[in-house]
Amino acid sequence: MSSNCIASFGKKLIRRRVISFDDKETSFARCLTTLDLTALGVGSTLGAGVYVLAGEVAKKSAGPSIVLCFLAAALSSVLAGLCYAEFGARVPKTGSAYLYSYVTVGEIWAFTTGWNLILSYVLGTASVARAWSSTFDDLIGSHISNFFKANVSFKIENVLAEYPDFFAVILIILLTALLAIGVSESALVNKIFTAINLLVLAFVIVSGFVKGDLTNWNLTKEHYENLTAQLTNSTGIGSFGSGGFTPFGFGGVATGAAACFYAFVGFDCIATTGEEAKNPQKSIPISIIISLLICFVAYFGVSAALTLMMPYFLLNDKSPLPDAFKYVGWEPARYIVAIGSLCALSTSLLGSMFPMPRVIYAMAEDGLLFKSLAKVNKRTKTPLIATIVSGVISAIMAFLFELNVLVELMSIGTLLAYSLVAACVAILRYQPDQPCSDTEMERLNGEECEKEAATSEPEKSFQLKHLLNLDGDDSPTRTSGRIVYGSVSVISVVFIFLCLVLALKIDAILEGNAVWISLCAVLALMAIGITIVIWRQPENKTHLNFKVPALPVLPLFNVFINVYFMMQLNVWTWVRFLIWMAIGFLIYFVYGVWNSVEEKNSKEKTSNTEYKGHSCSA
Repeated sequence: MSSNCIASFGKKLIRRRVISFDDKETSFARCLTTLDLTALGVGSTLGAGVYVLAGEVAKKSAGPSIVLCFLAAALSSVLAGLCYAEFGARVPKTGSAYLYSYVTVGEIWAFTTGWNLILSYVLGTASVARAWSSTFDDLIGSHISNFFKANVSFKIENVLAEYPDFFAVILIILLTALLAIGVSESALVNKIFTAINLLVLAFVIVSGFVKGDLTNWNLTKEHYENLTAQLTNSTGIGSFGSGGFTPFGFGGVATGAAACFYAFVGFDCIATTGEEAKNPQKSIPISIIISLLICFVAYFGVSAALTLMMPYFLLNDKSPLPDAFKYVGWEPARYIVAIGSLCALSTSLLGSMFPMPRVIYAMAEDGLLFKSLAKVNKRTKTPLIATIVSGVISAIMAFLFELNVLVELMSIGTLLAYSLVAACVAILRYQPDQPCSDTEMERLNGEECEKEAATSEPEKSFQLKHLLNLDGDDSPTRTSGRIVYGSVSVISVVFIFLCLVLALKIDAILEGNAVWISLCAVLALMAIGITIVIWRQPENKTHLNFKVPALPVLPLFNVFINVYFMMQLNVWTWVRFLIWMAIGFLIYFVYGVWNSVEEKNSKEKTSNTEYKGHSCSA
């Protein structure tokens, strides 16, 4: 294979999507308001985590300082939310992080992002469906699980579930049918369940502060010994640590924050509604920020109420809230909590299922997945085939597989998407060419989209002075855009090495090991230097309804946080991730790269050029 062929194929991998903003092109129904999007974000984010995760993290990692864990997790999620909000204002099209990557960093990264989003949504749907089934089963006395264990149980441990979950399959089929019927109907159901969930959580928070005791935030060894001595069964008692507000120290808070971060996963489903929102360039940024704020208040309030009602080491890590109400003498409240939990799981399930067919649709429409998946039903205005296919796959997984070992895979897909969106924001704001059109910006904002003259300017030869923009250019050029593109790529690699060292050698660093501290300092200084290079480049002044503040620090810090959380995942999770990616790349290199819309457009341009050249010579 010649070098020209290799170079040509390499260009295919990094070609960027050119998008159109003409409303007439969309096949979807624009019917979602800002309230609908906010309810969708809150419903998909505020799921089972608020009923289970708070107790588990408080008992095993953080104690009362779980409120700090949720604060740290919320701050890192807000950074990702700001980046999504800017792209929602910039690119109001279906596809979420997949499309953002395609517009900015190229096709191979876009496929990688979309493929992992599909994995996250499939696993999320299947696991939440099984959680819904399990919660309902517990409420009625475990009759469903006992029946199937006795009659249709599986015998393959660590591969298949203990029994096939028919109830979860029925639940997924019902919601798939609801999503296929129409978006407005799904949004109405989601708003009702989300409202009930928020009312239940408000009851939990108020009850916790009424029945809570501040002593539980400052427990001593004497308290621990007295309370455990009164219990006949000691199997459910957790570790005491050192007591007080942070019984497991800074390490416990950091570990707890990493776990709590996943509680905020889900708001990105708002970004898939670009062609179904009435005013996406305003509604998407506003609803993302509001939904994250509501979720933080709920998580913070519930975790505070829980640890005030009951000593952290006595919490039930499977169902903490019912046990906490029993501990304070309000046992009947467990039924209120159960209703809220089912509503939360319902909205979380809908939130996982809603964006999945839209990402599949966007990838199929671009030719990276099979074209039949991009068909939109003319009557319901929904991607019907993609909805049915995604529902069937999720139902099969919920029916057969034990998903505990696969849950972390959702985290890799989501964190990778967050990282790419943040990197895309840092890159795109410094590029001379912007994904916007004069007609769309004029229609929405009453002013024209700023167009740079860089497309016609002669390209400058690179010199060292360009790294710090010593010429004082006010507008971005091709050279400055490429400097930022390269700098973001390099700093991402630096972040990977730095986070790897922090994940593997944190104990040695805290103990004062000079070698590892020096290595971290060198990597940190490199990151700071590259950040300064990016900061010195001229920024594009294109008007947007929302922009990420403090560029480039906030997007780059978000990339660092996401990479650090990814490094906390175990080796087997990475092995499964590589297997999933191998399947995806097989589809992409055999089908997608040759059938993408951009590939067909480039062939048309080539044939037109050859035809004109032939005519001239004739």
